[in-house]
Amino acid sequence: MNSASARKSFRPFVVLAATLAALVLAAPAATPAAWSPDLGDGTYKNPVIFADYSDPDVIRVGADFYLTASSFTSAPGLPVLHSTDLVNWTLIGHALARNIPAARFDTAPKLGGGVWAPALRFHAGKFYIYYPDPDEGIYVVTATDPAGPWAAPVMVKAGKGLIDPCPLWDADGKVWLVHGWANSRSGRSNLLTLLPLNADGTAPTGEGKDIILGPTFKVTTLEGPKFYQFNGWYWIFAPVGGVGGGTQAVFRAKTIDGPYEYRSVLEQGGTPTNGPHQGGLVDTVDGKQWWFVHFQDAGVYGRITHLEPVSWREDGWPVMGNAPAGTGPGTPVLVHPKPAEAPVDDLAPSSAQPRSPAVPQTSDEFDSPTLGLQWQWAANPQSAWFSLTARPGFLRLVPQPKLPSFTAQTNLLLQKFPAPEFRVTARLDAAALAPGAQAGLVVWSTPAVTFAMEKTSTGLRVSQLVSGGRGGAGIAAATADMSGAVGTLALTITRGPGTGVKSQALVQLSYSSDGKSFTNLGSPTTISQITGAWMGAKFGLFAYAPEGNGKTGPADFDWVHVEPVGK
Repeated sequence: MNSASARKSFRPFVVLAATLAALVLAAPAATPAAWSPDLGDGTYKNPVIFADYSDPDVIRVGADFYLTASSFTSAPGLPVLHSTDLVNWTLIGHALARNIPAARFDTAPKLGGGVWAPALRFHAGKFYIYYPDPDEGIYVVTATDPAGPWAAPVMVKAGKGLIDPCPLWDADGKVWLVHGWANSRSGRSNLLTLLPLNADGTAPTGEGKDIILGPTFKVTTLEGPKFYQFNGWYWIFAPVGGVGGGTQAVFRAKTIDGPYEYRSVLEQGGTPTNGPHQGGLVDTVDGKQWWFVHFQDAGVYGRITHLEPVSWREDGWPVMGNAPAGTGPGTPVLVHPKPAEAPVDDLAPSSAQPRSPAVPQTSDEFDSPTLGLQWQWAANPQSAWFSLTARPGFLRLVPQPKLPSFTAQTNLLLQKFPAPEFRVTARLDAAALAPGAQAGLVVWSTPAVTFAMEKTSTGLRVSQLVSGGRGGAGIAAATADMSGAVGTLALTITRGPGTGVKSQALVQLSYSSDGKSFTNLGSPTTISQITGAWMGAKFGLFAYAPEGNGKTGPADFDWVHVEPVGK
């Protein structure tokens, strides 16, 4: 297969420069990153994003690459990331301000629900993200600027169990959608269905047709399709075998409804990268290199993002990663040369930024009147929960009632684990808290770990509470007194037992009155991801009102810093 000729007819990857004024928000952090994939010598290491951007899809528009991922019950949802080299990524926005319908998502996190695997595309000057809610149906959101604003979601097809949609604008002008099925909602699974859409891609024009059945190819858990057309073939890239230990498959056919041929193109082999699959195919601006972005299930750390080179065999099939002789699947790369830079001046990245190392944002000084893009609420937020203007330079959290179940708590402000090991420090002014109110750091995991500051008659008390299961009663606690009304809390995450899908982590809490000398509180706690949430663990901030919903003042956070362990 000639990659240059393939590029000329590769429909999803239109060569067009996009305006991206909002990229000023995505400047690399001044503090050292806890994980950096760019090795600085022209090579990169996997994962390129050590964070829970699960079910990723990627496109190129001109010399810019864009990525979106599942967000489930978190709000805002549908993160949009930007890169000029597929290795260094920063957040530029979210395509979904709030999960809908509001009646489901305003009252509590819906673990396992919300936004599942989306597909990102660019067509005729517009960005599209098709995403499923397995309990509602398939939606589409659109924008002319990937940084936003994005239009309100439009229901494309209602129905329980419709998942993993991906559109295709055919060479003949027709619009199609392929999607999978969730057995838990529909009683159907392990198959892909083709649906014709109207010209603007917002509604079906006919009935769906099942075009690929897993049993035909002796595969299980067929899902997550990504749809392409080039070199006279229709291509569907889809994972099989399940999240933790599956592989990547490719299907192709001469006509859109089949019959399709099948080949496995990526498997774990002897590497530590389990379940390497589900993602998007993309080429470089000169059409000479092809790449595949996919996830690996890393347990407590979530589904982290890898980048594989793609080569094309003489028989026209792709193979990913390290390619063996013959027709067998490739295996993931651990270190590899970075994608080549765009050689043409008029296709320079729209961001006008050099290809310097960058990572998704983590630390926050709270100097902006809006929340940083790294933050997501556990459920749809209320404006009364927080303010960035009541005390400029601080994030003010207004304590809310503490619920019996931790995983039902809505007012948790969270972000993803950004590395296998990292340290989080937060400076908190608790002077205005009423007795009995609590505020501090939280680790959203199993078990959940809260690290609270509480005002007392002599100053502050810090306490650790470890909550079992999906948020049950506390099973362990430690407390200590501090002087003054302002303190710095810290949590240190290090690797725990297990690897891949069974990976765990250790959390150690510590505190300081002066921000310099820290004292450990309690013992390290082993944590795992929350069962059934489909997300990795997160860390963040909280503020709880006193029992009985008594009146309380605010908790003011001066900053949150995320750094490598030992910094």
